[in-house]
Parts: sequence; C-alpha cells; structure tokens
Amino acid sequence: MLARSARLRDTPPGPGYKWVALSNTTLGVLIATMDASIVIISLPAIFRGIGLDPLAAGNIGYLLWMILGYLLVSAVLVVVLGRLGDMFGRVRIYNLGFLVFAGASIALSLDPFRAGAGALWLILWRVVQAFGGSMLTANSAAILTDAFPARQRGTALGINQITALAGQFLGLLAGGLLAAVDWRAVFWVSVPISVTGTVWSYLSLRETATGVRGRVDWLGNLTFASGAGILLAGITYGIQPYGGHPTGWTSPWVLTGLFGGAFLLLAFCVVESRAAEPMFHLPLFRVRAFAAGNLAALLTAIARGGLQFMLIIWLQGIWLPLHGYDFEDTPLWAGIFMLPLTLGFLVAGPLSGYLSDRFGARLFSTAGLLLVAASFLGLLALPVDFDYGLFAALLLLSGLGQGMFSSPNTSSIMGSVPARYRGVASGMRSTFQNSGTALSIGVFFSLMVSGLAASLPSTLSSGLQAHGVPAPTAHEVASLPPVSTLFATFLGDNPVGHLLGAGGTLDHLTAAQRAILTGHTFFPELVSGPFHHGLSIVFGVAAGMSLVSALASALRGGHERAADETRPSGPDRSPEGEGRPTRTSS
Repeated sequence: MLARSARLRDTPPGPGYKWVALSNTTLGVLIATMDASIVIISLPAIFRGIGLDPLAAGNIGYLLWMILGYLLVSAVLVVVLGRLGDMFGRVRIYNLGFLVFAGASIALSLDPFRAGAGALWLILWRVVQAFGGSMLTANSAAILTDAFPARQRGTALGINQITALAGQFLGLLAGGLLAAVDWRAVFWVSVPISVTGTVWSYLSLRETATGVRGRVDWLGNLTFASGAGILLAGITYGIQPYGGHPTGWTSPWVLTGLFGGAFLLLAFCVVESRAAEPMFHLPLFRVRAFAAGNLAALLTAIARGGLQFMLIIWLQGIWLPLHGYDFEDTPLWAGIFMLPLTLGFLVAGPLSGYLSDRFGARLFSTAGLLLVAASFLGLLALPVDFDYGLFAALLLLSGLGQGMFSSPNTSSIMGSVPARYRGVASGMRSTFQNSGTALSIGVFFSLMVSGLAASLPSTLSSGLQAHGVPAPTAHEVASLPPVSTLFATFLGDNPVGHLLGAGGTLDHLTAAQRAILTGHTFFPELVSGPFHHGLSIVFGVAAGMSLVSALASALRGGHERAADETRPSGPDRSPEGEGRPTRTSS
C-alpha cells in the first residue's frame, strides 16, 4: 500500500483528483469532529458501563477530562501539525493522522478496566485519538486549497467545513443512539470508518504542493502548547467550586493557570517574532481578511459551544422530563430534537460556499452571524417549557446562520494567504476554532453556575421540605455545589432521586411523596426558575459575541486572494510580501 502511494505521488493528478481529495478529507474531518462530541451525550452510559457515580465529587474531574482532553489537544496541536504539513507534506501528515486515529479508536473500544482506571484508559486514548484527529483537521483545508481552483474553492471548503461542524451535532445523535445499545459501541463506530479512511487516503491522496524544508521551532512549540494548555485548563477548572464559592475563579491553582498560561503565550509571541522559521507565522495577521476571519471564528466557536452545551442541559434536564421522557432516555432524544440545527448547517454551508466564490465572503458571513445573533435573542425570549415548533425554527435559523458564516469565512481565510503558508494557516484557523469550543465550557458553565447559585439552594431546600424531606437532609442536598446539579442534568440523571435514594431518605417517606420526588416533573419544575435566570445570562452573552463577530466579519474587506496564488513560491519572496492579498472583487 505504501509503495503504491509513493508511485501515485510521482503521477500528476488528473482532473477528477480534486473530488477524491474532497471526499476523503470530508470523511476525515467528519469522523474527527464526531468523536469530539459523541462522548458528550453518551457519558451516562459510559459512566454506568465502567462503574462510576456521576455525582460523586471526585468523579467530576474524570467527566471534565473525558470531554476536555480531546478539545485541549485539538486546540494546541493543530498549528504545529499544520506547520509540519508545510514542511514534510500535507498529505503525508494527513495520512499518518488517519492511521493514529484508527489505532486509538480500536484501543478505546477495548477498555479492559473499570472505575477510575477505566476512566483514565479512556482519557489517555482520547488524547491519542485527538492527536490523530488534529493531523486530519490541520491539513484538510490546505489539501483542498491546493487541489481546487480559486473559482471552486469556496464550494469545496464549504462542504468540508460544514461537514466538520455538522459532525459535532451528528456526534450527539450518534452517541445517543449507540449508547442505548452498548457504551462500547460509541467507540466501535469509529473503527471501521477510520480504518477504511486510512487505507483510502494512502491509496488515493498525493502531494500537489512542494513541501518547504526547514527546522522545527521547538521553543515556539513548547511555549505555545504549554501556555495554551495551561490557560484552557485553568479556565475549565474555574467552573468547579472552591472555598465555599460556587466557582473556582479565586482558587490559587486556577489563578496560576490563567496568569501562567497568559505569560507563556506572551513569551510565545516574542519567540515567534524572532524565530527564523516560526511555527505561528505572525505576519499573516497583517492580512486583514485573515485576522478578521479568525477573530470572528473564535468568537463564533465560543458562542456555538455555549449553545451546544446549554441546549443539552435544557432538553435533558428540564424540557424532556416535563414532557414525560425518562431521565435515562433524555440523551438520545436531546440529540434527535436538536436535528434542525444540523439541518441548517447542511443546507446553508455548501450553498453559501458556492455563492461566496462569485460574490465574496463578507456579505454571506456577516449576514449569517446576524442570523445567529437573532436566534440567540429568540431563544432568550422563550419560556423554559417552550413550544417545540418555535424552538425548532430558532435552531434551524441558527444552523442556517452558522452555515452561511463558516464556509465563506474559511474560504476567505485560506484564500488570503500564499500557497506555502496554507498548512500553517489551516492550523491557525483550526486553533482559534477549537480553542473557542474549549473556552466555551469554562465561560458558559461559569455563567450558568453563577446564575444558579443565586437562587437554586433556597428553591431546592424549600421544595424538598414541602414534600416531606427532613430539613437537615433538604439543606444538605441543597448545599451541594450548583455544578453538581448542572452535571446531573447534563448526564441525564435525576439528582433528587439519586441523592435521596443513596442516603435512605426515600425509605422514610410515603409512597405518594416518593412518586413525586422521583417523578418526571418535580426536579425540572423546581429548577426551571433558577435555570432560566442562568440561561438568560448565557444567551445574552452569546448574542453579544455573535454581534461582535459580525462586526469583525464586515471589516474583513472585499473578496481577496493571496498575491502569489498562481505563482510558485521561492526563497526570495519575503514573508511580508507573501502575506499581502490582492483584491479581486468587492
């Protein structure tokens, strides 16, 4: 297989090669992004399968790292891997990524341990899987940019990008469906897809651009990876309680992570400005389309991540139980009821990518972000127990807006840089997007926890006592950190029945009281008021971020392409000159 791949590299690609590249890279980013989210909605089944109590305080760390390990690796390594693609061949790094991803998928599905050891096995192999996935996402856009002519590039990148974004939400649906069968099936599904993709990529893809040999920027790699990782980890641990506070933003470890990570990233900028061959090509930020597009992508990714997590909690913890669904079944149905969001992606993404090839990125990306902001304001106005038709319409509107934005924005970013920097530009773009998703967990969970902390304890205590729970027990349950209640709803678990049952309190209540406390409606109705207060804060901030993103998108300038897009690059070209785009239309 490797010998055949080497022969293919020596053969000029035919006219149909671009479609082979599109189909293979689309499969790669689909499985990489699906696996970023497939675990989120299937965590209840995974926790039950390996024997972990989701509400035990010591297990919150396992839960966070099961989600965040993948996101953090994806955020900090894509630039490095994009740079390696520029140096040693984008297809070579991409193919290796498929191979690593396939091996990690097999290891995940064969977890031999239980409890904490089982969770650590999954976390460690998820990190390896994310490493392979980062190789795929860091180089896919650059491979497509090399393979497609400028007039079709927006369409190709649009399909690829929307598939990546849709994969995040398809992962929620697939996780719910597969977890209902067996928790290991959540990882089994990646095995045949990744193995097939590995064989296909080695047999069909070839290098269409000449790699630029150079030295690896080890100091830049070290400062960036450690700085970004420490900063994102600090933000994430800020959502856990500390010293009697509902969140951990006053924790010395969190503050050390925030300031230490920020200092290392500043040191990284100094290192890159002086490095002969930097991994993060800072002069690219002089290109207005590149800088504005990445700023808009970062803010939109934060808002989109907040939307994803808040919708899961809203549906699983409140709306679905109020409508008669068992808590154990809510993860599956939450994925199903969120399908309009994915549908909007799939409809608007390729269409806006095609149109942006003709009319430029600014109109479609800016209009899409305004639609996203409007959808957040609409969700903000909904009651907690909403009418699903209106809710679905707002999700569809959000999906259409995100699809309208993502495809043209990606095309604008990638088309504004010279050919020799497309790999690192693709990695930089993915870094901003993946960092936004990781940041959204810390930002929006903290906002929600702060909103819940104001009224949830008193509401929960009085509600429990009204149905026969002794005051000391009610106060004890109500004094639990709000993040525990939040994670319970996130995991499709009824925390009232879980906590009271574990302490034996339910055995001393009447049958009618037990039925009310453990039923579908008691907990959702009890927390709906505090939850809506927190939701108002979250969606208000997300709407503001979308509007700032729209402003950044509008300031990107007209339709631009890199000045040397049709000319081979050489060592005599200065980085600054290469980074300057040429305006082709408005």
